[in-house]
Amino acid sequence: MNELPYSGCRILDMTQGVAGPHATMLLALNGADVIKIEPLEGDWARRLGKTSGDSSVNFFAFNRGKRSLSIDLKTNAGRAVIEALTRKCDIVVESFKPGTASRLGIGLDDVRRVHADAIYASISGFGQTGPESSRAAVDSLLQAYSGMMVMNAAVDGTPQRSPMIIVDVVTGLYAFQAISNAFIRRLRFGIGAHLDISMMQSAAAFQASKIMEYWESGGAPQPLYVPAGAFRTADGHLTISGMRKAHFEAICAVLGVPDLASDPRWPAQEDRIVHGDEINARLQAEFLKHPTSHWLPRLSEVGVMAEKVRNYDQWLQETHVQETHSFDWANKTPFGRLPILKVPGLMADDLGEPFGTAPAIGMHSREILKEFGMPSGWIDDQVRSGVVIDCT
Repeated sequence: MNELPYSGCRILDMTQGVAGPHATMLLALNGADVIKIEPLEGDWARRLGKTSGDSSVNFFAFNRGKRSLSIDLKTNAGRAVIEALTRKCDIVVESFKPGTASRLGIGLDDVRRVHADAIYASISGFGQTGPESSRAAVDSLLQAYSGMMVMNAAVDGTPQRSPMIIVDVVTGLYAFQAISNAFIRRLRFGIGAHLDISMMQSAAAFQASKIMEYWESGGAPQPLYVPAGAFRTADGHLTISGMRKAHFEAICAVLGVPDLASDPRWPAQEDRIVHGDEINARLQAEFLKHPTSHWLPRLSEVGVMAEKVRNYDQWLQETHVQETHSFDWANKTPFGRLPILKVPGLMADDLGEPFGTAPAIGMHSREILKEFGMPSGWIDDQVRSGVVIDCT
């Protein structure tokens, strides 16, 4: 018996890219039947980064566990199919530019006419209202708009983009949370919802404490504490956390500079922050004298939180990571063997089929259309005319 929380729940997924697909994949991994509507050429994320056939690593990462129906929504047949699906889907998620869904006849009002208590989630760059709502957006644009690049500036002050598509991924998490809350409310009270989820607001919510610090400090937020962060060693990097006075003293003792801890210029944390550059320079000079493996056990022994800075390959090889089953391997992918990361708290017992695969374009078109009552002859006509892609 399937007892996953969204078992029996159908999701009409009309999203592309990363943010929306991430949210709907989380629903799929929690048991939902996610029907992914793709344009005839497929979700544009299929061409995001390295590609193989009709897929990319990024598409694979955020579309596992779904079924794909590829159809031209600008046709009468396409709109008829969406209406049929909408009647029987509990949740509709779309990521069109504001106004596009309504022009296609699949907007909130259109859905409400056939499914009054549907949960309708709109995911966009800047939201459904406001002077910037019509703008197209990608992750890097929102990193710039939200202040994230300034918060992540290089040592010389140059704003930097995180190479991780962090705003997209975080938006997907917030969307999944909002959809889950709306679904619980509907189960309890029978009320539908329209959720306006923007990448702009998600980026800001993710940075809430930093934005508050920036405002309170007049634009010059101080470090949380000193010493903290990454230091070079003789063979790599390590990171330390020395917030408490006892930790600072222990770090200085291990590095053989006890005078640094007793310097009368910085008796308290606030003073260490003021003199952070000088303190960090002294520590850095000592860390360079030995490899990371020399420092870590000594720092751990005196209760200092410190860790080697790893790359992804080193993380995958960690004994703790492997013994806690933090990832599985997917072997049947367009890219060969790929690590599939576990979602914290996921109730599924494993990440096997279908959770370990992402669909090809139109892989389930015929199956879905039959399931929702479309006659076989009609389906054949749509495939022949190019309105539907069927790759079975």
